[in-house]
Amino acid sequence: MSFLFGGGNRSVEGSVDPAKIEMAVAELDMITDVFNRLVNSCHTKCISQNPNNHRYVEGDLLKGESVCIDRCTAKFFEVNKKVGERMSAMGSAAQATGSFGR
Repeated sequence: MSFLFGGGNRSVEGSVDPAKIEMAVAELDMITDVFNRLVNSCHTKCISQNPNNHRYVEGDLLKGESVCIDRCTAKFFEVNKKVGERMSAMGSAAQATGSFGR
């Protein structure tokens, strides 16, 4: 994480760029949000719960649960990638034409 501390090009020894810290925190928040949405979505869809008190029956994932988790995760990231690409293209087009949601 040398980018947080300016790598080897520090003008003042020990100084930290607050803008870089803010960007790193924002990125970490976004990654955490994506991870939490993935876990919530795939857990709800794939992990069967015991009807009695909603406790887990097995200590490990069952084969069906494991396959479902693999597929759910792959689909989640594929959709996330497509949405990101579409939004990027829309942003580029809007920037090129000068119209932002008009």
